[in-house]
Amino acid sequence: MRHFLTLRDFSRDAILEMIALAIKIKAEAKRREFIPYLENQTLAMIFEKSSTRTRVSFEVGIYQLGGVGLFLSRNDLQLGRGEPMKDTARVISRMCDMVMIRTFEQSTLEEFAAYSQVPVINGLTNEYHPVQLMADYLTMVEFGKDRDPVVAYVGDGNNMAHSWLMLASKLGFTLRIATPKGYEPQERVVADALEFARESGATIELLHDPREAVVGADVVTTDTWISMGQEEEREQRLRDFQGFMVDSDLMALAKEDAIFLHCLPAYRGYEVSEELFEAHAEEIFTEAENRLHAQKGIMVWLDRQRS
Repeated sequence: MRHFLTLRDFSRDAILEMIALAIKIKAEAKRREFIPYLENQTLAMIFEKSSTRTRVSFEVGIYQLGGVGLFLSRNDLQLGRGEPMKDTARVISRMCDMVMIRTFEQSTLEEFAAYSQVPVINGLTNEYHPVQLMADYLTMVEFGKDRDPVVAYVGDGNNMAHSWLMLASKLGFTLRIATPKGYEPQERVVADALEFARESGATIELLHDPREAVVGADVVTTDTWISMGQEEEREQRLRDFQGFMVDSDLMALAKEDAIFLHCLPAYRGYEVSEELFEAHAEEIFTEAENRLHAQKGIMVWLDRQRS
């Protein structure tokens, strides 16, 4: 049995197997062929953080795979009244076939997985957002940007930056991360990525100049500067991130056919300009749709690991 907690746990081959499954399942869905790979299975979906894409994509995904999803907020569970996470894990995993958790601390997710009898999927934590990166890479494949790409990430060294570090270092491509000083990715995550890069041949660059990161890039991506739980830092962050908005002038430094990705929600006028966002809307909303297909690939792959 395998869990899907962070991409650091998977080999290059395993990641590409999941992507291949996602491509196959997406093609079937486009033909309105919904094969019940997970027939009669139940996915428990635990949300301690609010969501649009995560909830819709997992709930629709398990339904299209022949199963059923259960939406469980913290207020729906005894967690809200102090039941230990490990007890919740032991109960839910005896009743359901798979669990997705969207929560704050990575340690909460890992504790649940340690006591679960069924596969657990990270729907987002403060440290990692691996399901989003699977959707992002699926989008890169579809737009022809998966052959030795140069990816430029501009913005906060947050869970998205950490997840890009894991994906690049596992698959062996070039990743440039540009953040303001003081907002770099966690040193521990960078150290892991550099270790994996020695094996894969990936190039990892940590920069403070977004122009240096974007020049010649095949893919440019960003994320909100103010994540959930950081609202009290808003004014300071807006000052610190001046000059880090991805706009048409910055994007012009990338390759002429470069694509722009954003995990959403996007805050126009902050991390991305309205003009740039709308110019690349097809890429961004294909990326959003691919949450559905990538996660179906992950769920089917995890199910096959225990067969």
